[in-house]
Amino acid sequence: MVNSRVQVPNPTNEPVRSYAPGSPEKASIKARLKTMLSETIDIPIIIGGKEIRTGNTGQAVCPHDHGHVLANFHKAGAAEVEQAIAAANGAWQEWSELPWEDRAAVFLKAAELLAGPFRDTINAATMLNQSKTVYQAEIDSACELIDFLKFNPRFMADIYDGQPFSGPGIWNKVEYRALEGFVFAVTPFNFTSIAGNLSAAPAMMGNVVLWKPASSSIVSGYYLMKLFEAAGLPPGVINFVPGSGSQVGNPVMASKHLAGLHFTGSTATFQHLWRSVGENLGNYGGYPRLVGETGGKDFIFAHPSSDVPSLVTALVRGAFEYQGQKCSAASRAYIPASLWDSVREGVVAHLATIKMGDVMDFRNFMGAVIDRKSFDNIKGYIDEARTRSDHEIVAGGTCDDSKGYFVEPTVVRVDDPSARIICEEIFGPVLSIYVYDDAKLDETLKICDSGSPYALTGSIFAHDRRDIVKMSNALRHAAGNFDINDKPTGAVVGQQPFGGGRASGTNDKAGSAINLLRWTSVRTMKETFNPATSIGYPHMGEE
Repeated sequence: MVNSRVQVPNPTNEPVRSYAPGSPEKASIKARLKTMLSETIDIPIIIGGKEIRTGNTGQAVCPHDHGHVLANFHKAGAAEVEQAIAAANGAWQEWSELPWEDRAAVFLKAAELLAGPFRDTINAATMLNQSKTVYQAEIDSACELIDFLKFNPRFMADIYDGQPFSGPGIWNKVEYRALEGFVFAVTPFNFTSIAGNLSAAPAMMGNVVLWKPASSSIVSGYYLMKLFEAAGLPPGVINFVPGSGSQVGNPVMASKHLAGLHFTGSTATFQHLWRSVGENLGNYGGYPRLVGETGGKDFIFAHPSSDVPSLVTALVRGAFEYQGQKCSAASRAYIPASLWDSVREGVVAHLATIKMGDVMDFRNFMGAVIDRKSFDNIKGYIDEARTRSDHEIVAGGTCDDSKGYFVEPTVVRVDDPSARIICEEIFGPVLSIYVYDDAKLDETLKICDSGSPYALTGSIFAHDRRDIVKMSNALRHAAGNFDINDKPTGAVVGQQPFGGGRASGTNDKAGSAINLLRWTSVRTMKETFNPATSIGYPHMGEE
């Protein structure tokens, strides 16, 4: 807007709907679920605003009912990747030079559409294709993504407000330009909000994007793309390019136009992509920005002074909500021997009340894990635990894939804090617990700090402030998101910027200006109002 300093609407976190019995939102989502279960949709590739169907298709199913097909989706290959790169390049000039408030308006409108007419559709897609309960879908695919879409424009404006000082007769400015080329957004199955943000955040800053959604969450990804289109996103700014990692990823990483990678997924995949950038570095027009979050082996560490009911609740919710398929999920815990009996009793009692099954039944606390590969991997850890004399399955341990990929919430006590099950990322409903001698608090804190290559989330429980300070300092680098007397999951946009270090990623905090700044290239500009007219300097007046 000419001659105006536009103010972004003040963002607030989206209220979470309860879906309580008899509520209008429950009736509405139930109706949408029923409709979506009755249809099998065809999901195209979307490049430059046009739908492309290759005939090379995959199926999207319900993890809790893997015989039920929700959609057939078309897979991209090298030819479609080249089309997407061309479309992105074609959109880059106009989009990158569009006034920032007009770019922001697209995503602010998307937030309003998601809060309104798209809410049931994207929540239902997340429930059916990713086996999330209605509450887990609501806090993810509705509320968190709405928050990203509302808060990021404010963060963008704050970045643009960051300007240098100017000396006498000089006006200094910095311009936050879009990157030259395209950003490759590679998104995970477990959070629809992450899929939306990884593609939308670079675009908001003026970049163009090739988005490869996870095949196992393709239905919610498709409806997100339709949301962006409905909000007025111009063709070619975000290109929806589903397909296998090699068929899409290899030609993308080899492209001279690659300007950035926005990634959430496995450590192995991120390291592979990082190596690919290094191998192709001489082919690029610049140095691609690499931003990634790759997982964790997140902990809860209890002090002997911990409040047991709070600790038990954090263990159960932190480990088993969404089947433990959160990067932030509690998957290892360190419990003092003095509390173990009461903690064990509490955890087992809570787990006895948990129901697991079809997400259409709102009484269920858990659904199924995402697919066969995940099921087999998790089952392998549980089977190994059964064979080891230094492991005890305290609760759960049952796996059943006859209809859906169901893994019972499982708690394993280990005597060896270096055992595989307590050190390696499992990404499922398995909580490993090491019971330590109360007198060995300091030693066990060191074990926790070094017991995993990851450093994403973690939490401590303690009463005395001196103990809280001591434990926080000992675990300073063990988690990028650190909670005190709470579970390590549930970061909120605008309140707890999310990301971790070590093997967990680059810690470019999503939900803050830190992440958005990575998608800019700064130009410093100096304007002199009274430029010099002589080459001489005063000191040259005498010998």
